[in-house]
Amino acid sequence: MQQDLAEVLRGIAQQHFKGVLITVSIVKVTPDLGLARIALSVFPATSQDEIMKWIREQKGYIKDQLVHRLKGQLRVMPDLEFFLDDSLDYRDNIDRLLRGEGESPIN
Repeated sequence: MQQDLAEVLRGIAQQHFKGVLITVSIVKVTPDLGLARIALSVFPATSQDEIMKWIREQKGYIKDQLVHRLKGQLRVMPDLEFFLDDSLDYRDNIDRLLRGEGESPIN
């Protein structure tokens, strides 16, 4: 599912967001197949909010594309919930703080 979703989003990025890379970081599906929580990374970071808003608005279209790609592989197609994966930003901030750059959160 993660690979197929990445292909769908790659096509969307090429059509609607030139020069933007959308990566599917994590897909977690509930045991009852009712919900798939999907973490996305968007590069460049300056357009993250706009792109995430658009992806959430196009959830139905994305789900239809995914159903088409996964024909017969899933008993039930879960509802899709997208959120921004900020783990790279978090890691970069920790690295920066460890190097002594920026304000220490301890002071």
